[in-house]
Formats: sequence, C-alpha cells, structure tokens
Amino acid sequence: MWGDNTWDLISELAANDSRVHGIKLARNYGQHNALLCGIRAARGEVIVTIDDDLQNPPEEIYKLLEKLDQGFDVVYGSPARETHGLLRDAASKITKIALQSSMGVESASKVSAFRAFRTHLRNAFASYQSPAVNIEVLLTWGTTRFSSVVVRQDERTQGESGYSLKKLITHAINMMTGFSTLPLQIASVLGLMFGVIGILILIYVVARYMLYGSAVPGFSFLASIIAIFSGVQLFALGVIGEYLARMHFRSMERPPYVTQLRTESSN
Repeated sequence: MWGDNTWDLISELAANDSRVHGIKLARNYGQHNALLCGIRAARGEVIVTIDDDLQNPPEEIYKLLEKLDQGFDVVYGSPARETHGLLRDAASKITKIALQSSMGVESASKVSAFRAFRTHLRNAFASYQSPAVNIEVLLTWGTTRFSSVVVRQDERTQGESGYSLKKLITHAINMMTGFSTLPLQIASVLGLMFGVIGILILIYVVARYMLYGSAVPGFSFLASIIAIFSGVQLFALGVIGEYLARMHFRSMERPPYVTQLRTESSN
C-alpha cells in the first residue's frame, strides 16, 4: 500500500459511495492482523474476505453464500487446482497440515483467503489482543460448522504473492506454537522415546560388562549417542522457548494492529 496510490483510490471510492469504508493501518502488521481489523469494523450479517489480486473473481461469492445458507457458519472457496509454483504449493500444504492440528477439523485442508462467515462469530474473539493472529483458528472459537466449495482461481496477472516459501514456513510455525500444544506434545514424545532408548543402551552396556567383563568399545558409538540425546534436549528447549517467547509478547499487551486513518463518506 505504501508504494502506490491505493489509499487515495480507497478514499475516493468512500467519498462517492457510502457503502465503502477504508481503514489505513499504521504499518504492515500482516495479512491476518489486517483482516482482524476489517472483521471488527464490518457491518451486516455475513462477512466475505477476498484477496486484492482477484485471482478468485468476486462473481464466485454467490457460491459461498449458497453454501452458507445450507446451515454452515464458515465456507471457504477452494480452487480446483493450485496455480502457484511447486515450492509454494508444497509450503502451502505444510501450512494447512499445521492448521489442521490447530483447528481440529477436516476442512482445514480446504482453507483459503476467499471465505464467507457469519458476523456473530467475531464475538468469540472480541477481546483477543495478541500480536499473533490466525483468522482460521479464531473462527473455530465460535463454531465447528465449516465447509468449502470449489471456486474458480485465475492466474495472477500482476505482481507477486506476498507469501514466500520462508514466510509460509514461518507462518506455520507461528500458528502451531501460538494456537496449539502439538509441538510440546511432540517434544514430550521424543523425550520419552529417547529416554527408553537410553535405558535400553544402559541395559546393553551393563549386560555386556557382566558377561564379558569389558565395556562397549568404540568412541564413535559413545559420541553419536551423546550427540543424538543433546540434539533432542536442545529441540525440546527450543520448543519450550517458543512458548515462553509468546507468553512474553502477550504479557507486553502488544496490539494486533493500530489504525492510522479511516475514510469519511460525504454521502
């Protein structure tokens, strides 16, 4: 937004159409943080979100609304096939796997930025103030009735996606450590598993000493075991550190976004 005249166009639209309301944030807080701001300011019974690249045409919105009328609270527009590159598609799938562990619903694999949901769901996260935001997870706080429909997704004609491979992986890590205890559970399982391995190795060493009167030869064997156990310990400490860091940031009460300007309609 800072590199073009997007805000000027939004202001002009708002001045000529009372249905248009623009909000300018103080800086780039990320897509989900900006969405949270828009969701809280939205009016009406249904909220529809769509990327500004318009790869999902607005004409497809009716499909979301029709599915919503069948008794669902959240409906995602899922493309028949991804139109991104190989690495981007792979990273996107990893992110959706991470999301599925956080959401606990099968439709996590169908999530997209093209979504429609009932406005009252925002009441479930009205007081949420953490800087780490994921709209999909927040929506699960208000409902379990998710669904998806196949929609058209065109090729990107201008610009590039803001989600690089690195950002998608970072997003997946933030999502899992910010809204799920799965990493802690994995660390616990790894600790238990390698603890059992350590006991088995100890039994082997003691048994060999009692039977043959000598210890297990080989510095490489010992060094490898120490390296493996040290690596698992550092991994577990890293996971715990991620959670402590998030607790620290939340204790600072950093807001998910700060608004700088709002448009005013002349009608």
